[in-house]
Amino acid sequence: MTERARRILLAEDDRFLRRAAESRLRQGGFTVITAVDGEEALRIARAEQPDLVLLDLIMPKIQGFEVLKALKDDATTRHIPVIVLSNLGQESDVQRAMAQGAIAYVVKANLSLQGLAQKVAEVFEGGTP
Repeated sequence: MTERARRILLAEDDRFLRRAAESRLRQGGFTVITAVDGEEALRIARAEQPDLVLLDLIMPKIQGFEVLKALKDDATTRHIPVIVLSNLGQESDVQRAMAQGAIAYVVKANLSLQGLAQKVAEVFEGGTP
């Protein structure tokens, strides 16, 4: 009996980064659902109940901080772990995301696609990202 592939919602508006990350995560055996803006990310998270959300902060329609708050305020999605992926590297942004319920905060410029796949695998293995 095989375990179903872990499902990841990747909310990222940058097309190049979204496609590259999606490809790398799929190579790692994950099922990837993508969203191009915050509104779509919320809709998909509620409907699909992914195992993990990778959330950009600067997105069209609804910003990532608002998406994170909405996910954590909603009883149907608050259990879903969220890793914030952002180019915002200010300590205040990191603290705000963690206070709102993110399990990790990653500055995109400091992380390779391989590093992202490793971080996701750590979450699913029960380690800290």
